[in-house]
Amino acid sequence: MKVWENYQLDNIDRLAPRASFNSYPTRQAANLNENKYTHAYQCLNGNWKFCFLEAPEYSPENFFSPDFDTSDWKTITVPGNWQTQGFGKMHYSDLWYNFPIDPPYVPTKNPTGIYKRTFNVTPNFEAQRIILRFNGVDSAYHVWVNGNEVGYSKGARNEAEFDITEFVKFEHPNDLTVRVYQWSDGTYLEDQDMWWLSGIFRDVELIGVPPTGLSDLTITAEADGHLTIKTKFEQAISREIRFELLDKDQQIILDQTVLSDNADVTFEQTHLDIEPWSAELPNLYQLFISIYEDGKLIEVIPQKVGFRTIEVVGETFLVNGVAIKLKGINRHDYNPKNGRTVTKEEIRQDIILMKQFNINAIRTSHYPTQRAFYDLCDEYGMYVIAEADVECHGFELTDNYNWISDDSSWELAYTSRLLRMIMRDKNHPSILFWSLGNESGFGHNFKKMALLAKEVDPTRLVHYEGDFEAEVTDVYSTMYTWLEHPTKQPLMQDIIKNSTKPHILCEYAHAMGNGPGNLKDYQDLFYAHDKLQGGFIWEWFDHGIQTTTPDGQTYYRYGGDFGDDPSNRDFCIDGMLMPDRTPSPGLYEYKKVIEPIHTTALDLKTGQLEVLSRYDFASLAQFDLHYSITAGGKVIASGAQELPAVPARKIAVLDLNYDLTKITAKPNTPYYLNISYRLKQDTLFAPAGHELATAQFKLPLEEAALKFMPTGDLTVVEESTRLIITGADFSCHFDTVLGSLHNLKRNGKVLLKHGPQFTLWRAPISNDMEIIDELKGKYFLHLEHEIVRNFDWQLTDNYLQIDVKTLNSTTNSAWHYKCHYRYRIYPSGDIMFSLKGLPGGKTALAPEMLPRLGVKLRLNNELEAVNYFGRGPNENYSDSKEAGLMGLYHAKVDELFTNYVVPQANGNHMDTHWLSLTDDRREGLFFSDPTTFNFSVSHYEDTDLDNAKHTVELKKRDYIVLNVDYKQNALGSYSCGQWQLDKYRTKFEPFTLSFRLCGFNGVEVSEDVLAMEEIE
Repeated sequence: MKVWENYQLDNIDRLAPRASFNSYPTRQAANLNENKYTHAYQCLNGNWKFCFLEAPEYSPENFFSPDFDTSDWKTITVPGNWQTQGFGKMHYSDLWYNFPIDPPYVPTKNPTGIYKRTFNVTPNFEAQRIILRFNGVDSAYHVWVNGNEVGYSKGARNEAEFDITEFVKFEHPNDLTVRVYQWSDGTYLEDQDMWWLSGIFRDVELIGVPPTGLSDLTITAEADGHLTIKTKFEQAISREIRFELLDKDQQIILDQTVLSDNADVTFEQTHLDIEPWSAELPNLYQLFISIYEDGKLIEVIPQKVGFRTIEVVGETFLVNGVAIKLKGINRHDYNPKNGRTVTKEEIRQDIILMKQFNINAIRTSHYPTQRAFYDLCDEYGMYVIAEADVECHGFELTDNYNWISDDSSWELAYTSRLLRMIMRDKNHPSILFWSLGNESGFGHNFKKMALLAKEVDPTRLVHYEGDFEAEVTDVYSTMYTWLEHPTKQPLMQDIIKNSTKPHILCEYAHAMGNGPGNLKDYQDLFYAHDKLQGGFIWEWFDHGIQTTTPDGQTYYRYGGDFGDDPSNRDFCIDGMLMPDRTPSPGLYEYKKVIEPIHTTALDLKTGQLEVLSRYDFASLAQFDLHYSITAGGKVIASGAQELPAVPARKIAVLDLNYDLTKITAKPNTPYYLNISYRLKQDTLFAPAGHELATAQFKLPLEEAALKFMPTGDLTVVEESTRLIITGADFSCHFDTVLGSLHNLKRNGKVLLKHGPQFTLWRAPISNDMEIIDELKGKYFLHLEHEIVRNFDWQLTDNYLQIDVKTLNSTTNSAWHYKCHYRYRIYPSGDIMFSLKGLPGGKTALAPEMLPRLGVKLRLNNELEAVNYFGRGPNENYSDSKEAGLMGLYHAKVDELFTNYVVPQANGNHMDTHWLSLTDDRREGLFFSDPTTFNFSVSHYEDTDLDNAKHTVELKKRDYIVLNVDYKQNALGSYSCGQWQLDKYRTKFEPFTLSFRLCGFNGVEVSEDVLAMEEIE
């Protein structure tokens, strides 16, 4: 059996796993806590010589020899994945193994990379124990130093350490050789939903430590001030161990020395006066452990300590006695250029952004990440589900999901990965759960892992979603559990009714493309039931591969773009962050849904409010409240006040003390109270003034519209197929065959080229992926037909009325809409438009859900400036509109287009009172309706969005496409989760859409005044 296929061989000469810490020669150096100031340290990152082979057996003879000639080898950057550097093939799949399933065997063609470099050892390594650490290598690898085989390891996302003291030479450069195998028996445990990427992708380090020094450290710090420190040394000799604990103000709260000649020493202290750690209040204490031998300081170990307790009580788990709510995200290591190679600063940016968007928890899907991540979670305050590098998803398709998970001969392969994770990361207060892995079935090996987790660390909870009965886990964890469905089990209501354990959704709300929807519906359930303790959105990042076209345009490729087959294609484009780190509209929606303050209006006339803290520990004293009163979106009054110290989960009543009686309402103008809760002071994650919560209320101020009747003359000329209408400063014509409006001009300038025309289609979104075949292949919704039944017109004293009756349907459909277009065209150029649709034909054959009900118009492409009063500024939909506050917004057409990696429908804005599109001279079109409408605007037709697979394939039309909708369908997250809820769907139903349309010039009259008008 080949070494890389020996599943019962866990390693060769790899050191036992141990806690993550650094050792320093002095207290001063330890206080800096930088690698540079340890006893000895060398980072081996950089350019390595590289030989890429089709299989390990093709390795050159004596390639590991120090004098082997590498002059014809390539150069590769470490850390980095070799596929992202031009070696091997890029491949994305969510589920499949890329070779026949025959565990533990892997393909003979096993891409292999041989890495070589030299390093010089500095004098400070002398008299030290020299450790070579690999923080991440995919998938398995052998190591040689100066021609000597050092060892072998696997477990791609677990680090490995080797003692190379005896092999290192000080008098000349040392040769380091690493041979990495893309496939190994470990690959069967590494089938996560991500790009298949190989090589040395995390840091390589050389570390010098005292030969008799500390080898392991276990800290248990509980919320009641109980501290236990277990130390393990390389040798049992007489030593003094000094324990110092300092608070954030550098005040010493503990200073004790222990004398011992044992290798294992335990120190315990109770009732320390501490402030507990939580994600909201990440209180950390600085521990220094100083080791003396014969009165001489040998080493100092610094360690951050957070005091917190997690336990299960009844149907809830408690952190520091509170049944917290997890407002979480699933996070992969990812960089659009470097694959799984990420820096500490990138991780810091992730965590800062998450905190700014109210996220308080991360699941390390689906493997341990690098050390710095956990330090940053401790520091900034993040609850963590730390997940083992175990996923066997491909076995799901073999009719034996438990193939190796229930095979006891694979026990070591499973338990080793869990143990290595626990031992390294056990001292981080941010970690609440040890997760046994992801999507790997269940059986003997998971039961052993659960037992091991409790044996090694009884202070934390055990998680694994694949334990469907929660047999060995402390929480009942599910993914993508639906809110409603006629047959699926369990639904969330079933969990509420039947579960006797705390519940979390370790994955939900698949954030693929435009979406996800239903976030508020889930969060409302979490708040309503203590046992529902939150969930984790899938996922943080779009995993697009950054690519540049010959003309310099940047775009992102995904599965299938590299000839990779089979591939789940764009299923990796499923994040709340786009690949360039731009927050998606979905992330803004999530921020709003999980915001820390809920506001209720008690008396809007006087500004009396009730505020509920959604925090579990922190008070609201950290916030200032800023408010404004707006008229048609324009601020007419404002104020600010400090929030009182409302305790976590408590309610307080506030008085803004404004007086609405002093405001004279303008005609037909909506008035709103806007509230913004902002940080008073700078924090680690945001500056003072950063907004974390909002509220908005429509005020009881109303005045009837300004009614007017346009006067003047209209000229109507009927030609063979055209009806030409002319007023004082406008003109347009209708095609009497097609019943359509064309070329609306004002002062000779064409503003509207065509429309409005009924449409029920929108370009598919990623969350339509499960129904796209039905939408197109069964109902042909993308192939619309409008058949004109009647075209009539009548000129009265005040206006021209045009009635067009049509039958609208799709190819081969026996169901249809009977539509009635009505235009009332006034001498002023105002057009009062209405469209009524009645379902007809064989209605039982119609789809249950339609993409939209509305009209499409084509406008002059110079009308780039968009102003509107409605929900904004980001796109919003019926099941994703909480972040869309009513207001007055200004943008360019391109700014209202969400440039998703995979082009799709986007940019909808609900509850729009009025909309204008103007050119750079303020000439343009105005739309309004008191009942409100949806709109979206772009330079592309739905067919353009549907046909393009990447953003660079989109070519702007020579006109602007405007959709004005009665309804647009909800988003859902049916790409992998709940479909559109019934209450949010656009259905085959009667509808009426109406609006006022007119040309105008902003020099003559502003939009907000036009919005006050109503034609009698």
